Amino acid sequence: MKGIIFAFLGGAFITLQGVANSRISQGIGTWQAAALTQFTGFVAALIVLLAMRDVNWQGFKQVKPLYLSAGAYAAVIIFSNVTAIQHVGVTLTVALVIIAQLALTFLMDHYGWFGLQKKRMRLPQFIGLVMMIAGVVILKF
Repeated sequence: MKGIIFAFLGGAFITLQGVANSRISQGIGTWQAAALTQFTGFVAALIVLLAMRDVNWQGFKQVKPLYLSAGAYAAVIIFSNVTAIQHVGVTLTVALVIIAQLALTFLMDHYGWFGLQKKRMRLPQFIGLVMMIAGVVILKF
């Protein structure tokens, strides 16, 4: 149940962040909005980290350098979402983001990328993805 609650919170905040970033970018620019968002996110995470007193800096040595670069992905995520929202709107952007996430996770599961256990995708998973794509096509019109 905890995972479901956090998944809904994450989805809601991704949407809120996208809309807020779109508004910010109208005043200062898209990359500036991405930088501002990254900075405020860093400050917020650091405050929570220090408040929780759960600081384990030694663990960084065990993380592969590729994974340490994941924070940089957020800049691309923010820029892409802001640009998409400005061109196609919030609803279509979120729908397309979800489809892109599912398509990539299918590949990650199938090939075992990033150390994940390989999983076989079956017909129901592909039907679900196709139904989501059909839903986006319907949303667009």
